[in-house]
Amino acid sequence: MGKRILVVDDDPHIREVVQFALEKAGLDVVEAADGEAALRQLHAAKPDLVILDITMPELDGLEVCRRIRKTSDVSILFLSSRSDEVDRVVGFEIGGDDYVTKPFSPRELVARVQAILKRAGQRPAASEPEALQHGLLKLNIDAHTAFWRSKPVPLTAVEFALVKTLLRRPEHVHSRDELIDGAYRNHITVSDRTIDSHIRRIRSKYAEAGGKSVIETVHGVGYKLGSCQS
Repeated sequence: MGKRILVVDDDPHIREVVQFALEKAGLDVVEAADGEAALRQLHAAKPDLVILDITMPELDGLEVCRRIRKTSDVSILFLSSRSDEVDRVVGFEIGGDDYVTKPFSPRELVARVQAILKRAGQRPAASEPEALQHGLLKLNIDAHTAFWRSKPVPLTAVEFALVKTLLRRPEHVHSRDELIDGAYRNHITVSDRTIDSHIRRIRSKYAEAGGKSVIETVHGVGYKLGSCQS
């Protein structure tokens, strides 16, 4: 079997549909019917990606994500029956990698899962250096790890791809479209707000590690790396 996916949804029909589609694509699937079970499965099954329903009773998907992010950087794809942009933005800000609204196409869901797994497991091309560095900010491309000084910074797959895109041209002001192309190579449609949410999350993580003004906003254009000296 291939990569392992944890599917978390209180609707058994949704779990069945998702499991069938993922296993047909060669992926291993484990299930959880609620948030508490999801947290137990996270430690027991050690999945490569979590498909997480937002609108579960008692412990909802957003709270499960917050708890996961305290100990793990596993990729997370949210499912929701609500198309409210607030949910979408909050999901990205607390560490989600992607978001799919119900009802969804199983084929699209599998494509999004495969895109996230590909980003998380990408290895550098022969011409790409093993590490990229600008000031005190460093990425180890082969190990898919990020650092501020020598302190690890826990980035999700999309966050890592965004920082790598910025690092490749540290003096360049990147438009949101350029960042979308760098982070979402499978041409999945995302909004400018999605990129803004990821950037806020990246800034917060580097600030926690001691890095301030790591990414600068160039109003009306996009984003660029700061000096990354302190």
